[in-house]
Amino acid sequence: MAYIEFKGQKIEVDEDGFITDPSLWNEELAEFLAKTEEIEELTEDHWKVINYLNNYYKEFGIAPMVRKLCKDTGFKLNYIYELFPSGPAKGACKIAGLPKPTGCV
Repeated sequence: MAYIEFKGQKIEVDEDGFITDPSLWNEELAEFLAKTEEIEELTEDHWKVINYLNNYYKEFGIAPMVRKLCKDTGFKLNYIYELFPSGPAKGACKIAGLPKPTGCV
């Protein structure tokens, strides 16, 4: 496994940079992970998606289907790709502290 260095702490990540222990996630770590996805600043819309994903994962133990993410946030898929250029599964889920979703390539 690989590690990232964050605030003097080594955090284990998988080969794609997803943290392996979601309990370590916090907003500061999200901002750090966003930079690895070439997102310099997280806007209110970014946080709406990130918090939705994080809360959904805490409740159900999986990432939501993309259709549900769009419906519940009110954002169209193309806008989510504007916010997270690497996509809702790879970029948004990584920043939200979720494990890599099944089927994510």
